[in-house]
Amino acid sequence: MYVVESKGGAIVCMLLALFFLGTWPAIITLLERRGRLPQHTYLDYTITNLLAAVIIALTFGQIGDSSVHRPNFFTQLSQDNWPSVLFAMAGGVVLSLGNLSTQYAWAFVGLSVVEVISSSMTVVIGTTMNYFLDDRINRAEILFPGVGCFLVAVCLASVVHSSNVADNKAKLSRLPVDNKTEKGSVLSSASEEVISKDQENGDGPVGKAKAGTATFLIELEKRRSIKVFGKSMFIGLSLTFFAGVCFSLFSPAFNLATNDQWHTLKHGVPKLVVYTAFFYFSVSCFVIALILNISFLYHPALGVPKSSFKAYLNDWNGRWWAFLAGFLCGFGNGLQFMGGQAAGYAAADAVQALPLVSTFWGVVLFGEYRRSSRRTYILLFFMLFMFIAAVGVLMGSSGHRK
Repeated sequence: MYVVESKGGAIVCMLLALFFLGTWPAIITLLERRGRLPQHTYLDYTITNLLAAVIIALTFGQIGDSSVHRPNFFTQLSQDNWPSVLFAMAGGVVLSLGNLSTQYAWAFVGLSVVEVISSSMTVVIGTTMNYFLDDRINRAEILFPGVGCFLVAVCLASVVHSSNVADNKAKLSRLPVDNKTEKGSVLSSASEEVISKDQENGDGPVGKAKAGTATFLIELEKRRSIKVFGKSMFIGLSLTFFAGVCFSLFSPAFNLATNDQWHTLKHGVPKLVVYTAFFYFSVSCFVIALILNISFLYHPALGVPKSSFKAYLNDWNGRWWAFLAGFLCGFGNGLQFMGGQAAGYAAADAVQALPLVSTFWGVVLFGEYRRSSRRTYILLFFMLFMFIAAVGVLMGSSGHRK
């Protein structure tokens, strides 16, 4: 079994995990904005997410000789380690619920803000729990100032979101208003007049509008599978904060599974190695995602169109992208846990800097914050600055597990 033992190796694992975990949400968001049903996308994603864990277990978990204290993956499958297995599976359950929540939250409040808020909550709550579970192997005088930076970042993210919403309302303020509903008739024929005006002003043809324009927002609403116009942003923020709580718990649960700090295993039974724990973690994540998303096919949430299992099987539009997202998330989580087992799970929470990557993709791929106000840009800059500072401080607190 291959084990990451050096601090340098742990940091490499964290950096790779940071890129993978920051990229897969952008792919899921891209598919939703192209109109693919989130139920279809998440079912595809969860298949390859589990497959990634199986690949890691059969490779890294089987490399080298098996020992009493570090048994290989197949050896551990037959051992009496169910208390630790249940902790790992509990972590998979809350991660699955968190990922499912963010898939809908991205549509309401944007990729950047969702990732910043949920990740910051994960660091503030989860990192504190991991610090004490890991017997304080991380340097507290460095770790907790980093946690404070994340806390400031989440406050700034909420303000950025409010400012960006105000900017979008200003862009759409010239839309015709229905006298009965007092709501902008965004998808009515009258909105075509606005699109025509935008074309005259050089904003491009329908479907190719410049990012950040009223035309762009209208065309996006027409294409996407989760309709957000006319709905309260409170829904998106509620889903985001729920996801943040879920994400805060999965890493401490995995920590308990691999290190048995509560001494739940019988005497003489070796602790779960990271690869075995990750396998059970991913199995429970897969089962929960499968049950919920098959249910959502027939009983969709938040106004998403109904579907069926047959329609899902026949929907190959974007399937390979969804498969890629699952692989990226699976390998990203595995690398995070490999680094955490070596340098402490509190320090490994530095991968929660994934909004730095997600914000980059949000701006490049989706035109988030394009043509926004100067106030929004200033707030965005300070939010990202606090994030970068937090990541540097958090990685600087890395310890070494004995």
